[in-house]
Amino acid sequence: MISFSITMAARRLMAISAVAGGMLAAVASAHAEVSTAAVALMYHRFGDDRFPSTNVTLDQLDAHIAELRSGGYNVVHLSTIVDAMERGEALPDRTVAITIDDAYRTVFEAGWPKFRDAGMPVTLFVSTGPIDQGLADMMTWDQLRQMQAEGAEIGGHTVSHLHMPEADETRNRAEMTESNARFEAELGQVPTLFAYPYGEASSALLDMVREVGYRAAFGQHSGAMSDVDDRFYLPRFPLNETYADMGRFKTAVNAMPLAVSDLTPADMTVRPDDGEANPPAVGFTVMDDVGDLDQLTCFFSHEGAASIERIGSRRIEVRATTPMPKGRSRLNCTLPGRGEHSGRWYWYGRQFVIPGG
Repeated sequence: MISFSITMAARRLMAISAVAGGMLAAVASAHAEVSTAAVALMYHRFGDDRFPSTNVTLDQLDAHIAELRSGGYNVVHLSTIVDAMERGEALPDRTVAITIDDAYRTVFEAGWPKFRDAGMPVTLFVSTGPIDQGLADMMTWDQLRQMQAEGAEIGGHTVSHLHMPEADETRNRAEMTESNARFEAELGQVPTLFAYPYGEASSALLDMVREVGYRAAFGQHSGAMSDVDDRFYLPRFPLNETYADMGRFKTAVNAMPLAVSDLTPADMTVRPDDGEANPPAVGFTVMDDVGDLDQLTCFFSHEGAASIERIGSRRIEVRATTPMPKGRSRLNCTLPGRGEHSGRWYWYGRQFVIPGG
């Protein structure tokens, strides 16, 4: 507890120095405004009750599609959102993209036919190794070609679906370039979008994904995305049997981005074995006037409700009291909308990973 108190005191001094230097004043007076806002959903399996943590039932899927067809949503390819982000262009309110990870057989047999028949575009992130191995639960290259011909986008997801923060630079770069070579050989094109396996990323990996030539990359942390976010670590709402009821689904597809800057820690991979603090001192600055920040709530997946301290008008410091376990931990911060956005939520999420889980 003594070291934690010292860390908090140090963080306060840093924040005060930043204010004195004008950083937070500039944030409060002249931030880039959100032009592009959208939500991405993430599925894995359909109608496969062997794996409830990565599956949605077909009844749940039918209900999702019915809601998306209700007239209040603009369902587009993920690349359409990235295009708008690159140009800083507005999209219609409640723009939604449907993404699916891993190319399980039930995608082709159960999920894609329903989305296709509803006229809803899909982006499928594929790890090429399991396809090449011909695993029974996976799609085939012929099925991927059919989906592509029928309008689905195909994105990169490495060769082996590895834990990238635990691999070295040579391995990670090879996983991306080798999978791209397989896509070009089998599908005639190289993907421009990438999804981190398990949503696990790091600052170095974001740079590498950019260098390999992808236009944008996606995690598995909940939240709405905007053009002020780093395009190489964009959020998606994961859906499974537990988190796919209509209440949560409507909350997700109606979410709005809580635009933030000046993130701490800068890296989403935390390495306590190298002396980094665990739990890390998490902080961010809310960029826009989105409402009463006293109503902001934050939750850590390993601990529950987090302690929040506000410094100045928009700087938020979020504190856990117990160390994050090895593996993945998530932070979700939400703020209720107001006025015309009443009943909707501003949402910011981040996933941390401690290697070795």
